[in-house]
Amino acid sequence: MGGKYIITLSREFGSLGRPIARKLSELLDIEYYDRDIVDQTAKNLGLPESVVSNVEESAKSHLFQMSYPLGTGTTEQQDAIYNEQAKIIKHLADKQPCIVVGRCSDFLLGNEKNCLRVYVYAPFHDRYRNCVDVLQMEPETAKKMIMKVDKARNAYHHHYTGYLPNDMNHQDILINSSMLGVNGTAECLAHIVESRFCLENNTPAES
Repeated sequence: MGGKYIITLSREFGSLGRPIARKLSELLDIEYYDRDIVDQTAKNLGLPESVVSNVEESAKSHLFQMSYPLGTGTTEQQDAIYNEQAKIIKHLADKQPCIVVGRCSDFLLGNEKNCLRVYVYAPFHDRYRNCVDVLQMEPETAKKMIMKVDKARNAYHHHYTGYLPNDMNHQDILINSSMLGVNGTAECLAHIVESRFCLENNTPAES
């Protein structure tokens, strides 16, 4: 394949953005980073992984008052976690082609020469079905989680970047995952990546 390139993938809760990113990494045969960033941040800062997971999405902005009880960290701790994650993400992206899921990676890596920023979304009903059928959530829990996690992620993202993750001015591709499902969406994105970065086409055809 060609030289170094980066894909950032932000997503709505329940849109199955994480499995899409994982499948895309398999199709392109490149690294995929998600929870690894949380693990490394916790290790570097000497914090329990649960603290990093909670605090990273609990930042408040003037647009949102958080109702979702994610973390109890101070602003100083939130900033420390964000800054450490930023260092880790930039270091990982500098090494080799990769996909980075969430954590303001679209903002942190957006000025890189070969960066494709993707936002995965889906209608509420489809996300609800994904939460219940795929993620095995109770129906009422699914409804609450969709609203509250999206609100938390949006607040965190806006707090550190100044824009919402679904802002088309800061994303290259916005794709509705309910149209093609996990595999179809990943295959569609793989073809776009191959065309955008002039890669050899090694995406397997469906049998």
